[in-house]
Amino acid sequence: MSERLFIFDTTLRDGEQVPGCQLNTVEKIQVAKQLEALGVDVIEAGFPVSSPGDFNSVIEISKAVTWPTICALTRAVQKDIDVAAEALKYAKHKRIHTGIGTSDSHIKYKFNSTREEIIERAVAAVKYARRYVDDVEFYAEDAGRTENEYLARVIEAVIKAGATVVNIPDTTGYCLPDEYGAKIKYLMEHVDGIDKAVISTHCHNDLGMATANTVSGVLNGARQVEVTINGIGERAGNTALEEVAMILRCHKGIDIDTNINTQKIYPTSRMVSSLMNMPVQPNKAIVGRNAFAHSSGIHQDGVLKNVQTYEIINPKDVGIDDNAIVLTARSGRAALKHRLHVLGVEMTQEKLDKVYEDFLKLADKKKDITDDDILVLAGADRNVNHHIKLEYLQVTSGVGVRSVASLGLNISGEHFEAAATGNGPVDAAIKAVKQIIRRQMTLKEFTIQAISKGSDDVGKVHMQVEYDGQMYYGFGANTDIIAASVEAYIDCINKFRK
Repeated sequence: MSERLFIFDTTLRDGEQVPGCQLNTVEKIQVAKQLEALGVDVIEAGFPVSSPGDFNSVIEISKAVTWPTICALTRAVQKDIDVAAEALKYAKHKRIHTGIGTSDSHIKYKFNSTREEIIERAVAAVKYARRYVDDVEFYAEDAGRTENEYLARVIEAVIKAGATVVNIPDTTGYCLPDEYGAKIKYLMEHVDGIDKAVISTHCHNDLGMATANTVSGVLNGARQVEVTINGIGERAGNTALEEVAMILRCHKGIDIDTNINTQKIYPTSRMVSSLMNMPVQPNKAIVGRNAFAHSSGIHQDGVLKNVQTYEIINPKDVGIDDNAIVLTARSGRAALKHRLHVLGVEMTQEKLDKVYEDFLKLADKKKDITDDDILVLAGADRNVNHHIKLEYLQVTSGVGVRSVASLGLNISGEHFEAAATGNGPVDAAIKAVKQIIRRQMTLKEFTIQAISKGSDDVGKVHMQVEYDGQMYYGFGANTDIIAASVEAYIDCINKFRK
C-alpha cells in the first residue's frame, strides 16, 4: 500500500505575498473552494495578525470549506498566536503554524540572540499554541542554512513541547537537492521522537531547485510538502503543487501517493492565474500552454506514431480535455454556468446575467472562447467601483505616421477628454491619460500576454507604475491590446487613493 504524502497549499499566504497579486476575501474563498475540490489536505489561509484583511479571510475561508485543515501563520509571539486562534474559531479542522529563525545569520542579525534563547522561544511558542489547538506546526526559518546538529536539537525540543508537524524550510532556495535530502535524513535518524511528528518541506525557487529539493526531502522521509499553485510566491516563487503531484504519479517506483485529483490541476492553475493577474509562463511544466505542444518535426512525427514517444503525461490527466464543451456566441447561460462551475467559480443569477452579456459581446469578436477568457469575464466586476473609468478610446497609427490617441475618462461622474501623440499607439494613449490625470507617474513594467494564439485573442496586460515613492500594479484585458494597456494603466491610478 502506498505511503501518504500530505499536500499543504500556501497559495493564499506565501503565494499572495507576490506584489500585485493580492486577492479580496471573495476571491480567496473561490480559490479555497477550488483547492478543496483539488484535494489539498491543508490550506494556509493567511497571517491573521498582519492585517484585518488577512484576519477576516481566515475566518471566512474557515466557514467556506469543510474537510481540509485550515492553517494560520504566526511568529513565535503570544499576540500572533492569540489572534490566529481567534481567526480559526470557525474552522472544522484547525492548525496554528508558528516558528522562528534558526540559522546563525537569523539568530545573530535578525534576533540579536543566542542558540539557547531561540530554543526557549520556540518551545514556549509551541506550548502556548497547544493551549488553543491540538495541531501545531513549527517552522524553523532558514533551516536550509542551519547547521544540522543544532537544527536537530530545535526540532527535538519542539516535538517534546507538542508540535505535530515540523517544517524544514529552505527559505532562501540555497540548498542543493542532495544537501536538502541529507538534512531531512539526518533529522529522521537523530531526533528523538521524530516518529511523533510529520516532517514538512517548504522550498523556495531562487536557484530553480524548489521542486527537486522538495522531492529529495520526500524521498528521505518528509511526508508533508508545502506548495503553491503555479509555483507562485515571493521572489522566484515556491515549489509548484502540480509538479510534485505529477512527479509522484509518473514515477511508479516511488510508492508515495497524494489525495490530489490531478484532473483539476489545469482549471485550478487557470483560475489562480486569472484572479491573481499573474501569467503562467508558456514553457511552465505541467500547466504552461506549451507543455503539450510539439513544434519539432521529429517530435511531431514521433507523437503521431505513438504519443508516449515524447509525452509522459496524458493531457487529460491534468484536466486538459480537447473534447470539452466549446463555448461560442450560440451557447446559452447553462453552458456558461457549467464551464464556470468546472473552473471553480460560482455566482449569483444576477452576476451570471451580467457576465453572460459580456460573454456574448466577446463571442461576437472571437471565434473560440477559452477558459482564460471566461475567468477574465467572471472577474471583470472587480473594476466596477473604480472612480476612474475609460469611456472611449480612438487611436490612429500606422507606418510612417505619428500615432495619435483621443480618449474620454469618467472620473467620479465627471467627464474629461484629451488627445495626444506618441511613439506608438500605446504611448499616445497613456500620454492622453496623463494629460487628464496630472500626476508624476513612472511606468516601470509593461507586460502583454496573449491567452491563446489567435489574432482575435484577448490580450492581458500587466503594468507596474511608480507614484509618490510607491509601486502600484494594474491589470487590463481586452481584444484590443491598446485598450487593455490603457485599462491596466487606469487600474494602477485607481489604487493611488486606496
